[in-house]
Amino acid sequence: MQGKWIKRVIGVVAVGAMVAGFAYALREKPQLVDVGAVTRGPMRVTVSQEGVTRVRQVYAVSSPIAGHLARTVLDEGDAVKAGITVVAAIHPLDPPLIDSRSEAELIAARDAARAAVSMAEIDLKRLQSDLQFSRDNLQRAQALAKTNFLAQSTLQKASTDVEVLEAQIGSAKAAIELRKAELASAEARLIPPKDPNRRPEASCCIYLTAPVDGVILSVFARSEQPVAIGTKIAEIGDPADLEVTVDLLSSDAVRIAPGSKAEIFDWGGDKALSATVRRIDPAGFTKVSALGIEEQRVNLVLDLEDKDPRLGHGFRVYARLTLWQSDETPQVPISALFRDGRQWSLFAIRDGRARQVAVEIGHMNDETAELIGGLAEGDQSYCTRAT
Repeated sequence: MQGKWIKRVIGVVAVGAMVAGFAYALREKPQLVDVGAVTRGPMRVTVSQEGVTRVRQVYAVSSPIAGHLARTVLDEGDAVKAGITVVAAIHPLDPPLIDSRSEAELIAARDAARAAVSMAEIDLKRLQSDLQFSRDNLQRAQALAKTNFLAQSTLQKASTDVEVLEAQIGSAKAAIELRKAELASAEARLIPPKDPNRRPEASCCIYLTAPVDGVILSVFARSEQPVAIGTKIAEIGDPADLEVTVDLLSSDAVRIAPGSKAEIFDWGGDKALSATVRRIDPAGFTKVSALGIEEQRVNLVLDLEDKDPRLGHGFRVYARLTLWQSDETPQVPISALFRDGRQWSLFAIRDGRARQVAVEIGHMNDETAELIGGLAEGDQSYCTRAT
């Protein structure tokens, strides 16, 4: 009898152990979470964006005439002096090659100009002969007028004829000079390129000197070549006088004012460089992002307060600009926050258990969020959601 009771007790214990084992195996396992308290301290909201350095004042050296540029001997980085260093020399363009048809037309024009000169010289000789005859008539008329044998009007006409012929001779001489100039022009158009008979003074050139002291930033036309009016040859500036240009979303740019502080980082140096926002452009522009989204952006110009000689014109940098900051504000890590509908919430510790609590959040950065309401400082704690 006693043995049966022992077996029954052993069976009950075994069944209970099995039930307890199943219950333990199927229970909800606790998850580890990061727990912390609401803290108060400084907080800053920033935006980071890629930017480019540039020389504040860049001067372009351009060709003032159409001509033939001599080979540029200066390289990027060479120092120049204002009004002294020759950046480029421009020679006149050689005349174009003459084809057979154009050459025949130019030869005909030259021959016509020679014939015109001969005709003008013949007219001059004829007028000179008429003038000599008129002068002889005038002398005879003056002799007869002294004896009162000739009318006064006849004497006056003879004098007028002489004056008219003298004026015509002056006009004929000017016509000869005109025809000779036309002949010289026609002969000049027949001069071939690189003519050895051309005078050396015809190879004059224009020397372009540096407008300011600085260094050559870039050379656009290095080889000898023909250039048109306004062709950019080189750019000159002072690389020690740098600024940074950054394009931000217009929604971020309106939260920044001139004079705001910024940091230049990831430029290759060991430390970040301080900068100040000098200007925010009044007009924005449309830029397509890497995802193909059109964005309205605004250019900001920053002045570097810390200079580094290793930075130059057109270097890539990153700028971190402050949108908002506070020396004392309650804050929580953004890893503790989640959305419950349109309300921010987190899990707060209540009596040793995590309870969902709705909170009011203000500014946020990459690590923390400004806590406006929902939790008190110090005596309340929060936890991140279990994952």
